[in-house]
Amino acid sequence: MARLLFQGETPEEQVEVCPVTETQNIITGKWKLIILWHLSKQTRRFGELQRLVPGISKGILTRQLRELESDQMVHREVYKEVPPKVEYSLTPLGKSFIPILDSMGEWGKNINN
Repeated sequence: MARLLFQGETPEEQVEVCPVTETQNIITGKWKLIILWHLSKQTRRFGELQRLVPGISKGILTRQLRELESDQMVHREVYKEVPPKVEYSLTPLGKSFIPILDSMGEWGKNINN
C-alpha cells in the first residue's frame, strides 16, 4: 500500500495514496496518451509525431516527450548525422502500458454503442 508523507507530518499522520496516482502523474498532459499510442505502433521521428498529432506545437511536443522520457516511458535516440536525426520509441515500461492503451481504445469505441 503506497503512503505519502507530507513535510512536517509524523508517520501517524500519513495519508494513503490512491494506487492510480502514479499512473495519473505519468500520463497527465493533453497529448501524452496520443503520443504513447503512436509510439506503440512504431519508432517515430519528431516531425512524424508532430504531423500525427494535429494541433500540437513544437514546444508542447518537446515538453511532453521530455516528461515521458523522464518518467522512463519513452527512449530518445540521437544519431550523430548531419542533419541530426532523433527517434523516439517506447521503453520496456512504456511497452508495458500498451495493453492499457488498447483497453482505453476499445472502451472509447464502445461508449456510444
